[in-house]
Parts: sequence; C-alpha cells; structure tokens
Amino acid sequence: MGKKLSFGMALLIIATLFLAACQPEVISEADCPKAEVVCVGLVTGLDGVHDKSINQSAWDGVLKAQAEKAVDWVRYIETVDSKDSDQNITTFAGAGYDLIVTVGSDLAESTTTAAKNFPGLLFIGVDQDQEVVYSNLVGLVFHADQSGFLAGALAAQMTRTNTIAAVLGSNTVPSVKAFKEGFEAGARYINPNINIISTYYSGRSEAAFTDPRWGADTAAQAIQNSADVITGAGGRTGNGALIETASHTGLYCIGVDVDQWETVPDAHPCLITSSVKLVAPGVFDLIKMARDGSFPTGSYFGASGLAPYHDFESTIPQAVKDKINQITTGLNGGSITTGYTPGG
Repeated sequence: MGKKLSFGMALLIIATLFLAACQPEVISEADCPKAEVVCVGLVTGLDGVHDKSINQSAWDGVLKAQAEKAVDWVRYIETVDSKDSDQNITTFAGAGYDLIVTVGSDLAESTTTAAKNFPGLLFIGVDQDQEVVYSNLVGLVFHADQSGFLAGALAAQMTRTNTIAAVLGSNTVPSVKAFKEGFEAGARYINPNINIISTYYSGRSEAAFTDPRWGADTAAQAIQNSADVITGAGGRTGNGALIETASHTGLYCIGVDVDQWETVPDAHPCLITSSVKLVAPGVFDLIKMARDGSFPTGSYFGASGLAPYHDFESTIPQAVKDKINQITTGLNGGSITTGYTPGG
C-alpha cells in the first residue's frame, strides 16, 4: 500500500505542476516550419549588420517586431561576398522561415529570384524599387531625392564659402543618384549660384559603400577646394567623409540614412543633422502587415526627413529652421518638387 502524501507535499506538487504549465515555450529555429511559429530572417548587404546605417536599422526593425510579439524567432546572415546572397536567402527558405528581409539594391536581383522560386514565402527588399509586382514581395523604398533636397537646402543656408560637397556611393544605385540630384536641387533652390562638388565613388563597384579611406580622401579634396559643408551618402564610405570633415575646425557635415549622431560619434564636431530614412519603423510596419494579412506589394514608401540638430540646435538660426520646415511641408504636400525623374 503506497504512502499517503502529506497536505504540504501535495501542495508542493500542485504548485510545481502549475509553474511548469505556465512556463513559456522555448522557441528555436527548429520550430520555424511549424505553422504556428512565425520566423523572420534578415540577409544583410556587404556592409554587415553593424554598419551603423541601413543594415543595422533594418535589423532594429526586425528586433522590434520580435519584442512586440509580432514574430517568434529572428536571425540574420551577413553577406560577405555578393555571390553568396542567393545562398544566404535560400538558407532561410530551407529552414522554414515565413518572411525574409534583404537589405540594399545589390540584393535586389537575388530577392526577386527567391520570391519567384519560393512563392509561399514573403519578402521585404529594403532600398529595392520594384518594377515588376510579385504577390509575395514588397520593396521598402524612400524618396531619397526629397531627403537630399532637404540636406542641400540646409547646406546652402549654412555655408560661408558658397561651396558645398557631396561624397557619394555608386552612381549605379538609384537611391544614391536620387539623393545626389535632390541635394543639388535643394541647394540651388536656396541659391542658384552656389558651387556644388558632387563626387561618385571611383573605385571597384563592390567597395562603393565600404571604403571609408576613399570617402575621407574625397572629403579632404573638397575641403581644399573651399567646401565647408559636406554630406556623405554611401555607407562606410560616406562615414569616412564625415569623420574627415570633423577633423577640420569650423566645418559642418550632414549624415544620411539614420541619425548618425547616434552611430558615428567621431563626426559630432561637425554633424549638424542627418537626412534620414526611417528604415526600422518601415521594416517593423511591413512585418506587422504581413502578420495581420495585409502585406502590400510593389514599392512601399517609408518616411524620411531630417534628424534633430542635437548640439547645433542653438547654432542654426531660427530663420534657417523655419525655411527647412517650410520646404518639408512643400515636399510632403507636393507644392515643391525636386525635379528628379527615376531612370532619367
């Protein structure tokens, strides 16, 4: 005959069983094929997930979706060589992921191919314009020309030498070309006679966004040619331009894509603001739409604008701030246009 449990022992067993039942289920990648488990994978561009720019922002958007319980499991794969992008995407598809985020125009072709090969999966292509619509693919894009226009308008109002400069990534990337043309149009909107030095990357195309030394050298050359406000639009290449500008006294610089006050502290001495693509909120919103069954297709435009002025809040005249606000309203409302024509 078995021993009779004491009242205290019975309570302990009940409590233990109750706590075990209340423990959250531990999710792993092995659970991704399950219908009830939502997994999101991110494939970076060549800059990597810690680029302090668009890749990092995209990953922040994925992490926010996980933190807010929109997804159950997330992971990223860094693209070290451009030829590996197809395999990186296929790795997630083969592991049963539900949605794959790819970052940068360099991955556009691989993303489109994967969307055709895996019609049951959803894809978000960050900075990837969609010329052909697929039911399972959306491109998160931005009005880079408008961001450039604002940066140019600010630079034209802050220059003392009447010369400003843009250090840019590859001219084969539509968003870079749009930013450059918008930057020039914004500057000339303020001063039709301003001198603008715009320089596209001149090295190997695969290094266009990962060459801070070239960015620094190009910024130094622009400074020698009297430029006193410089923007860097090209990942780590652009960061090099900002840091070089910061090493000179009395110059201003403008960042891109994210608020680079937070990501490139070495640029603080010159960084008056950044023309930002709100990538993280855009990725987060699209993941939520996918979860809610309202996933869009084609090109989805995220928000953009200027970051705070931070330590330069009191340096920038109120009249300049007012003008920027007026231009922002005009761009958003359509009364001001940049003149940029995609593909032109």
